[in-house]
Amino acid sequence: MAGPITVVMAQVNLMVGDIDGNTDIVLQNANRAMQDYGAHIIVFPELTLTGYPPEDLLLRPSLGVRVEKALQRIKAADLGIVIVLGFPCKEEERLFNAAVVIEGSKCLGIYRKQCLPNYQVFDERRYFVAGDRAFVAELAGVRIALTICEDLWEDGPALQAHELGAQLLINLNASPYHMNKLLERREMLRQRSTAAGLPIIYVNLVGGQDELVFDGGSMATDATGNCQMLAPSFVEGLYPVKVELPESANDNCNITRQSVAESDDLEADIYKALVLGVRDYVNKNGFKGVVLGLSGGIDSALTLAIAVDALGKERVQAVMMPFEYTSELSLDAAGQQSAALGVDYQIISIATLYAAFMDALSGEFTGTAVDVSEQNIQARCRGVLLMAISNKKGLLVLTTGNKSEIAVGYSTLYGDMAGGFDVLKDVAKTLVYRLAVYRNQRYGLEAQEVIPQQVIDRPPSAELAPAQIDQDSLPAYDQLDQILEFYVEQDFSADAIIARGFDAGTVKKVLRLVDLNEYKRRQSPIGVRLTQRGFGRDRRYPVTSAWPLGE
Repeated sequence: MAGPITVVMAQVNLMVGDIDGNTDIVLQNANRAMQDYGAHIIVFPELTLTGYPPEDLLLRPSLGVRVEKALQRIKAADLGIVIVLGFPCKEEERLFNAAVVIEGSKCLGIYRKQCLPNYQVFDERRYFVAGDRAFVAELAGVRIALTICEDLWEDGPALQAHELGAQLLINLNASPYHMNKLLERREMLRQRSTAAGLPIIYVNLVGGQDELVFDGGSMATDATGNCQMLAPSFVEGLYPVKVELPESANDNCNITRQSVAESDDLEADIYKALVLGVRDYVNKNGFKGVVLGLSGGIDSALTLAIAVDALGKERVQAVMMPFEYTSELSLDAAGQQSAALGVDYQIISIATLYAAFMDALSGEFTGTAVDVSEQNIQARCRGVLLMAISNKKGLLVLTTGNKSEIAVGYSTLYGDMAGGFDVLKDVAKTLVYRLAVYRNQRYGLEAQEVIPQQVIDRPPSAELAPAQIDQDSLPAYDQLDQILEFYVEQDFSADAIIARGFDAGTVKKVLRLVDLNEYKRRQSPIGVRLTQRGFGRDRRYPVTSAWPLGE
């Protein structure tokens, strides 16, 4: 038997729409794979050239021309390595999600994705035609089959590869993160490897793209489904896999135990996803840094910590905007956290702004009782200040609302919802507390209390009215978050949730608030998706609806 071949998994961070820049990444990493690892094959993620998801960029008339120029550049480089990468393949009036194999200056073949996902965040049937056949080619002396992402979540393509005599299966991916996704992938790969009797090399994208975060976690399994190589999650890099050649033409390749990255716990995974999502959104969109309102509460405290970990303290500004209902505890906590993290910290009172608004509205408000209108004016004063700083300094405003609040509308449109990116948009309030404790105790090389314990311990409050706490208006968060998970993420009906033992009145109130506040969420900033049903591209409910609660 000849010596093993080296297949490099290129876990790269690409930029959607930057075909030239993504082509540079292909060429640079192909050269590195040869020089650093003596690689025979390098594999890049799904839709490498356009980035993922390119959405309606796929409809642009110049797409085919730009992609063809990129492929010609790669072939003209005439590198001494087999390059496998994803690209949109235009054939007459049909567009395929495809993978191409390039060796030197030649194209050895193209595989067209057969299984097109059209659920959750995926819209591939909007753009692509499904392929209808497997692809197996002899590369570096091995019969290798190609599949793309969703192909591996169904039985057919891997079994096709086996029937055509493949000895190794390579799968290109752009698989976004959600909680526990790595465990799901590992189990899926175990099933496919054992069913097809093939070792599988699974290459995934890494990086943030709008609300999606791609976590990498590229891996290789042997023919019995054991994970023998696992790249770190949320880390860009080249990860070589040694593939042992078969003893005979009838045998499969073998992948023995190599480097398996340690798995993080859930809080660590989520925190890394948030950091990566913020970093890439800010950097890829060309912002100098970020600014946020630091209230002395836990949501803004966690958002500030994530922003600093993503961008560095020099690129983060925090602004405390007190009013007469702002407590000394809030002022002290905000100052303490800003000092601990070393960020630019400013205090700007909204008292004179609020008074000016109230004076201008005095005629309209005559004869009316004080209600939520006055509270919303406070929030909107703060939103105006943050947006002004954003415009003047080129900083992105980070909003700080969590998923629980956004679900029930416990936020002010054009107030605390004013901004460009909501870091905690898919983070339930109870998870906010867990992440705050994680950041203080287990993030980095040593524990550091950057979120004051008093912020974690205090009852949550918007501080828009005297002695106000969130539970004046909402159920306890541990109860609220369970109800929201059943309704928002699992589509349980009111009756089904009540049957779980929850109070009927509470359930109906919460669900009604979720439905009524769809109009707010449509106008809210995007944020990192963490669950399988975040408020964004994968949960689409009408704003105007008469759907009754019940069964």
